[in-house]
Amino acid sequence: MDQDWDQGKPGASAQRRYERLRARDEARLREKWGRFGGIAVALSEERQSTRAWSTGAAGEVRVGTVLDGLASDGIRVLHDRRIPGTRANIDHLVVTSDAVWVIDAKKYQGRPSLVVEGGLFRPRVEKLTVRGRDKTALVEGVVGQVERVSRAVPGVPVRGVLCFVDADWPLFGGSFIVRGVDVVWPGELANRIRLRTGGAIEVANVAARIADHFRPA
Repeated sequence: MDQDWDQGKPGASAQRRYERLRARDEARLREKWGRFGGIAVALSEERQSTRAWSTGAAGEVRVGTVLDGLASDGIRVLHDRRIPGTRANIDHLVVTSDAVWVIDAKKYQGRPSLVVEGGLFRPRVEKLTVRGRDKTALVEGVVGQVERVSRAVPGVPVRGVLCFVDADWPLFGGSFIVRGVDVVWPGELANRIRLRTGGAIEVANVAARIADHFRPA
């Protein structure tokens, strides 16, 4: 499999952000406690907002490893791509002959669930919850990423995916679709990608266009 573009590294930008925040937190503690700064750093718990970036990076690495196992001439994989004009990134992009997959990796505990409100007399509203908490904003984020990728490769089908690592999935079933976004775990994602490779997309060409538009973060 030959390609002249950078595939990217899963979780690279999240890990860099974590390391910067951790260094900043330690510097503040050392400044506050002076000669006791080293002890303060050793005894202080890491801030949750800082640790979240490390957790996110670990989730991206887990999903990235599974996707890299699928890579071939007919399945091209890109990781951690910067969205032009923003500070945001797309965790993973997979190009097959059937579609481009836009994948957001999340390392959450608890069970992802689809909640439907309204229906007969009220507008139907689909929500994503995890451990009973409304996480529909995650779906909206993927929808926005799908729109950006669609504009970069017009005419090419683009699918959005939320891939939860370490979630409390049931023994049977469990995956679902909310607002057009697939909600799955890594193994199920890999199975779906393998099954959707019968289209007519020129994989190498589309992957190169995406790699040029969405550079490594």
